[in-house]
Amino acid sequence: MPQLSIRVNGEERQCPAGLDLESVLVLLGFQPRLVVVEYNGEILPRQRWRHQDVGESDVLEVVTIVGGGS
Repeated sequence: MPQLSIRVNGEERQCPAGLDLESVLVLLGFQPRLVVVEYNGEILPRQRWRHQDVGESDVLEVVTIVGGGS
């Protein structure tokens, strides 16, 4: 399967071509329900992740949601 180069949180990463955003997140070890994603400069609503194909040179900023309180 062909590989893509993408940038995730400032680091160059490789992933298989033809995957949607949610699949890429899982492949990279993220738990999709615990993250917020900026995709090429746009914060994408979670319901669009399965319909958003990831392509060569795409840029993802993935922020993990941390629970807590005092």
